[in-house]
Amino acid sequence: MSWTSDGISGAVIEKHDDPVQPKHYTEMAISPLEYIEANEAEGWPWAIMNVIKYVSRYKRKNGLEDLKKAAWYLNHEIERMEAMR
Repeated sequence: MSWTSDGISGAVIEKHDDPVQPKHYTEMAISPLEYIEANEAEGWPWAIMNVIKYVSRYKRKNGLEDLKKAAWYLNHEIERMEAMR
């Protein structure tokens, strides 16, 4: 949790969430971005990186919706790879 001034009276208020670094990523021991960057040599396609993102955050953000998104991206990558055979 972070705190900030309201910019008018100088009162300190709780800052609920940062739209650039939202809690559903920053409260993790390792964010999906950090994990993906640390494994950059794997050369994952963007669809697999989205699977990592959605699976990582599903408990903190959209639950089943995020798992469905992850499944969609995984299926997309499977179809892409099958088409390349």
